[in-house]
Amino acid sequence: MNPISQENADVNAAIDAELQLMDPAVRASRSLAARLLDPEFVEVGASGRRWTYEEMLAALPELDGGSGSGEGDGDGPRFEPSGMGGVVLAPGVVHLTYETVFDGRRARRSSLWRRRSNETSWRMYYHQATPVPAGD
Repeated sequence: MNPISQENADVNAAIDAELQLMDPAVRASRSLAARLLDPEFVEVGASGRRWTYEEMLAALPELDGGSGSGEGDGDGPRFEPSGMGGVVLAPGVVHLTYETVFDGRRARRSSLWRRRSNETSWRMYYHQATPVPAGD
């Protein structure tokens, strides 16, 4: 595979994994979410709170977009992503940027995904969400 094709494949794999993390079924399952989060994962949420790997796995089912945010049946509000794109920063590191709307609230998001040399799957290493002011 030529380098450009490989970069496109890497970005697409990271986008696919990012979208999986927005799925209420994945958010409700510790084992599914754990496969997508790097053990060294850190997030700075839209609230400004800093989350670690263990904190996120414990809280994810009850956070926005999880099964606990609706009626317990996964039919509650869902993240609506737009403008998702990415670049390969280095071998095994992809940076994604996009916006989401959740229950009428917009946020700009940035994620770093990494694939370690001994692994085949991509895992989210870092995520940050920044609220978009109304009218922006």
